Amino acid sequence: MRILKPISVLIFLAVLSSGYSQKVYTEKDIQIIPKPNLLLIQPGTFEFSKNTVFVANTDFQKEISKALISKFEMAAGWRPVLGKKAPQSNFIQFKVNPNLHKEAYKVEVLNNTITISANGNAGFIYGLETIRQLLPAAIESKYAITSEKWQIPNVTIIDEPRFQWRGLMLDLSRHFFDKNYILATIDRLAMHKMNVLHLHLVDDQGWRIEIKKYPKLTEIGAWRVDQENVSWNARLTTNPDEKGTYGGFLTQEELKEIVKYAAAKNIEIIPEIEMPAHVSSAIASYPELACFDQHIGVPSGGLWPITDIYCAGKESTFEFLENVIDEVITIFPSKYIHIGGDEATKTNWEKCPNCQKRIKDEHLKDVNELQSYFVKRMEKYINSKGKKIIGWDEIIEGGLAPEAVVMSWRGTKGGIEAADQGHDVIMTPESPCYFNFYQGPQNEEPLAFDAYNPLNKVYEFDPVVPEMTPQEAAYVLGGQANLWAEHLAGPKDSEYMIFPRLAAMSEVLWSSKENRNWNDFTTRLKPLLIRYDYLGINYAKSAYLVAASSTADLAKKQINVELKNEFPNPDIRYVLGNKNIDHNAVKYINPIEFKETTVLKASLFQDDKPVGKTFTDTIIFHKAVGYKVEYLTPFNQNYKGDANTMVNTIRGSKNFHDGQWQAWLVNDMGLVIDLEKQENIEQVIVGTLESQGAGVNFPIEVNVLVSTDGIKYKQVGKVERPYAVNPIPELKDFKINFEKQNVRYVKVIAGNLKKSPKGESSWLFVDEILVN
Repeated sequence: MRILKPISVLIFLAVLSSGYSQKVYTEKDIQIIPKPNLLLIQPGTFEFSKNTVFVANTDFQKEISKALISKFEMAAGWRPVLGKKAPQSNFIQFKVNPNLHKEAYKVEVLNNTITISANGNAGFIYGLETIRQLLPAAIESKYAITSEKWQIPNVTIIDEPRFQWRGLMLDLSRHFFDKNYILATIDRLAMHKMNVLHLHLVDDQGWRIEIKKYPKLTEIGAWRVDQENVSWNARLTTNPDEKGTYGGFLTQEELKEIVKYAAAKNIEIIPEIEMPAHVSSAIASYPELACFDQHIGVPSGGLWPITDIYCAGKESTFEFLENVIDEVITIFPSKYIHIGGDEATKTNWEKCPNCQKRIKDEHLKDVNELQSYFVKRMEKYINSKGKKIIGWDEIIEGGLAPEAVVMSWRGTKGGIEAADQGHDVIMTPESPCYFNFYQGPQNEEPLAFDAYNPLNKVYEFDPVVPEMTPQEAAYVLGGQANLWAEHLAGPKDSEYMIFPRLAAMSEVLWSSKENRNWNDFTTRLKPLLIRYDYLGINYAKSAYLVAASSTADLAKKQINVELKNEFPNPDIRYVLGNKNIDHNAVKYINPIEFKETTVLKASLFQDDKPVGKTFTDTIIFHKAVGYKVEYLTPFNQNYKGDANTMVNTIRGSKNFHDGQWQAWLVNDMGLVIDLEKQENIEQVIVGTLESQGAGVNFPIEVNVLVSTDGIKYKQVGKVERPYAVNPIPELKDFKINFEKQNVRYVKVIAGNLKKSPKGESSWLFVDEILVN
């Protein structure tokens, strides 16, 4: 790893001697992501036209030139010239400079010439990508825009990456993505100067690579029973005799095409062939690979713990894996093969006579050392083929294989430990590198893993952590974003989770640390999003959302609402009631006080116009606010809210860790609210959440009883709701209406489902009891 010195930005401003002025470019006009390391702006511009010549002297230079030429053909309506000889002016040329590092480049733009200098093809690619971003965003248009001036400022840019590993992982197992989407992703990685695409080809829920010696891997292992209408973790165990219909796989020819296409973009494809766990799809295809030859189906959803793993005691297991690797290496010329190595529950190994014999014969201490034996043996074989292995940080347990590279995902501790032992490391801690986490307020976002990695959190990431010594930091190859696909249904979902977080990650991994600035990045992000629009990328606008957090002062019967947004110094404006936010919005400065039921609408503004989705909430003050609650059944201590959670007017979100929920595991909810004096009431509302993937279900019934003395109660209303499959987290108010009653005490009992159809204990979550 090499860290460049801080950026130098030299700006030369000039007025043309001919007496008229020309647009003067400043650093703010150069909106490149990732940010270059050195930039000099000079007077003048280069203008592209149909007479501009791309001087290409190698086949590779011709191919990368054609990519930009085709963009002019679509967006400008004319096609620049591709030639071998430079004219006197108006041309772009490539020069080899052996003094530059492998991926470095230099771009020099003058009035009549553009020169891209590089050590080799990688630098030429990145130089052209920089020119692409210097051009107007309309260069990405698929239709001709005749009003655009296709000019770029005269600049000198000298640039190279901070890290050699700048990666993205696509999970093809949980959801199968076809060749065309992978090729499109490669284009977008190159645009962001990323250079690794890690394909997660094997997991419990699907085997996605053709292995000719073992055809059942794709005949059986690539297909699972379709339960896509059920939440991922609520899906039932698959009957092994039921034919799978959901899935797919990539042929070896398709994968070779992907590898070739990626190489032309300086992107290395890293295959991941999981072992010894996350292999139910392989065992479903060939049961003899497991300890007890168990006959299982390919899982349709979440699986935990992962006990169906390869048998480490059978020689036939290693023969199978060596044969698989032999075919994998004919497809992927990459330096590395990822072997997974994570989340292996080794209970079967503890009972398996073959595994126990292996432990004894190899003088191993326990099953952890047996896993280390497994990994080291496979590493030795893979090394013999001229490759190195990468594994998730669990491969450290029991002892690291000699030349293994560690991909640290459970935080950075594993990476630090591996680097301390002299092993190369790729940092990809789930916070903030897992792009399957939510990136905006959970109520406003599509279903994702129940954690939070917003854009600004990704931008704050650094693969070299403060605890590392300089010696340890030298082993950090770089970092990687990972997109697990449990909650994805197709390419548009995938794009939404990747972009624009990939832009933040690209700058983290390319630009020098001293050159990174969140405020500056957010300014440069806006034109990049316009490019995404032209390219048809379904990017997330989550960073534009306004989020609200509330606190209750129940002594004053008052709620204070704070509004915030990811961007620095955001211009947030709001209205109360039914006012139009476009014309009546007030600038948000301090938390807003509420003492009565009110509608709040808020939005981020840019150029005096609301952008992104308008935040809307109704703060409801009801008759029970702030009164004493007696619990007839205690809530679970993991979800206890506060003393007034049930009557504080603050509603919970789909994020059930937000502190506004109380929960009961298996037990029914029972409570009594004391209104302190008799009140006329005719409605009770119980706010609930369902998130079946997390084992949270709506109540199956809600009963309301009332009393004047707290001793004798009568039932005034009841609603029932049978269990129904629901794949999406949902908030629901159960409303119980009844004839007007003059009472002091309100008893509410909500019935818990007890057990889900999967046989798991059911949670019941409630955030507010509204009494009207």
